[in-house]
Amino acid sequence: MALILTSESFKEGELLGTDHVLSEAFGFGCAGGNLSPQLAWQGAPDGTQSFAVTCFDPDAPTGSGFWHWVVANIPAEVSGLPLGAGDPARGAMPAGALEVRTDFGKPGYGGPCPPEGANIHRYIFTVYAVGVKELPVTADTSAAVVGFYLNFNTLEKASLIGLYRR
Repeated sequence: MALILTSESFKEGELLGTDHVLSEAFGFGCAGGNLSPQLAWQGAPDGTQSFAVTCFDPDAPTGSGFWHWVVANIPAEVSGLPLGAGDPARGAMPAGALEVRTDFGKPGYGGPCPPEGANIHRYIFTVYAVGVKELPVTADTSAAVVGFYLNFNTLEKASLIGLYRR
């Protein structure tokens, strides 16, 4: 069985709801709830020792995309993240999991907020089945460095794409 990623919050190719959009507190002009969506996965391959989850917008006008969420070292027995787990203040992340710095400059989920009038953006949520228990990262590690370690330690990955436009 292949690794599969699903969500009760949105389906593949659907628009992300306002609950998941960036909040006014970030200062980018959006007024959403900034709740990370619920995610669930199944079918991890043999040898999986941990999981990682990311959310990436390849359509951001940066020349290099935009990392909205990066979570590493999710224990192997975990099979999902609840709605809102990406808010560090909620304490809903599984024990041992580590949220690292996003392109917003700090750990935790930062929802969609593309420029007004821009074409629709894709938000690619990916779960990685990882062959090591822990990646050697800290909360201040960049998404690029986490991606480097994932490149060499991923056994399998699965993605789910949500869309958003202002």
